[in-house]
Amino acid sequence: MGRSGSVTADIEVLHRARESDSASESYLRDTTPAVNNFVTGAAGFIGSNLADRLLRAAHRVVGYDNFSTGQRKFIEAAQANDHFTLVKGDVLDLNRLTAAMRDCDFVFHLAGNADVRFGTEHPRKDLEQNTIATFNVLEAMRVNGVRRIAFASTGSIYGEPTIHPTPETAPFPVQTSLYGASKLAGEGLIQAYCEGFGFQGYIFRFVSILGERYSHGHVFDFYQRLRANPNELRVLGNGRQRKSYLYIEDCLDAMLTTIEKAQDTVNIFNLGTEEYCQVTDSIGWITSHLGIVPTLDYTGGERGWIGDSPFILLDTSKIRALGWIPKLSIRDGIIRTLDYLRENPWLLDERA
Repeated sequence: MGRSGSVTADIEVLHRARESDSASESYLRDTTPAVNNFVTGAAGFIGSNLADRLLRAAHRVVGYDNFSTGQRKFIEAAQANDHFTLVKGDVLDLNRLTAAMRDCDFVFHLAGNADVRFGTEHPRKDLEQNTIATFNVLEAMRVNGVRRIAFASTGSIYGEPTIHPTPETAPFPVQTSLYGASKLAGEGLIQAYCEGFGFQGYIFRFVSILGERYSHGHVFDFYQRLRANPNELRVLGNGRQRKSYLYIEDCLDAMLTTIEKAQDTVNIFNLGTEEYCQVTDSIGWITSHLGIVPTLDYTGGERGWIGDSPFILLDTSKIRALGWIPKLSIRDGIIRTLDYLRENPWLLDERA
C-alpha cells in the first residue's frame, strides 16, 4: 500500500478550488484581465486540460501542436470557444513557432517526448523534442518580447536519489535516462534566459500524472493488455518498484497556485503527493476494479527499463507551503484514469 512520505497580477486569480467552480469562474470572468496564453502540446494530455481551465477562466489560448501524439478530440471543446486559436506546427519549426507566439503574454511549454522507456533506441529524439524544442520556445519568446514561461520538467531529473522524499535542493544528480537529461538541459536553458534576458520561469518537476485524457503510462499499458487478454498480465520488473502519481486537476491547481504566488526569477517546484504505491498495489486496484484475477508474469529485476528509477517520491513541502494540497489519493487517481479509458476505447484503438 502507499504510505506517507513526506501571471503575478495578470494571472493571479487563475487558481481556484474545484469545490466552488461556478462562483470562482464567475469571479474570474468579472475581474481578471484576459491573458493571452501560448500552450505548446495543447492537444496532449496535460496541455488540453490546461487549455480548458484557462478558457473557463475567460482567458485566451493559442494552442500549438503537431499532433504527433496529441488528439484532436481532446481539444474539441476548446475549439468551440472563440478565445481559442489552434496552430498546427512543430516546436522544431522556429519560424512558425515565432509567428504563432506573436501577441502572447505567457507561455506554458508542455510539448515534448515523454516516453522514458525507449530513449536508448532513439537518443536524438529526446535531444530534439525536449532540449532543442525548449531552446526554440525561448528564442521565440525573446523575439516576441514574451518574458514568462512555465515548463513541464520531470522528477526523472533526480535520477536515482539517495534522499527520499527528494527535495528540489537535492545534490546535483547523476542522470540515469536520456529523457531526464534532456529535461534538465531544458531547465538550464530556461534559467540562463531568465538571467540573460529578464525572463521569469516556473519549472515544474512532475511525478507521473494521471486522469482524464491520459494516453500513455502504466495504467494505459496495463488496461490495454488486460483488454486484449484478461487472464494474464505481463509486468516489467519485479512489481516492487515504488512510484508516486498525481491527478491531473491537482497538477493544474498546483501550477496555477505557483504562478499566482511565487515571484522569484526562477521558481522550481516538485509536484506530487506525499504517498507512493508499489506497482503491485496499482495492479491490485486495477484488476479489482475490473473484476478480474489475471496471472501475473514478471520480467524480473528492480527496473522495468533502462533509466527506470525503482523509487520515486518527491518532497512537496515547498508547494504545500503556498497553500496547495492534492485532493485525490493515488488510488483514486488510478481508478478515475481507468474509468476514463474504459469509457473512451477509441483512445486505446488509436494508440494500439
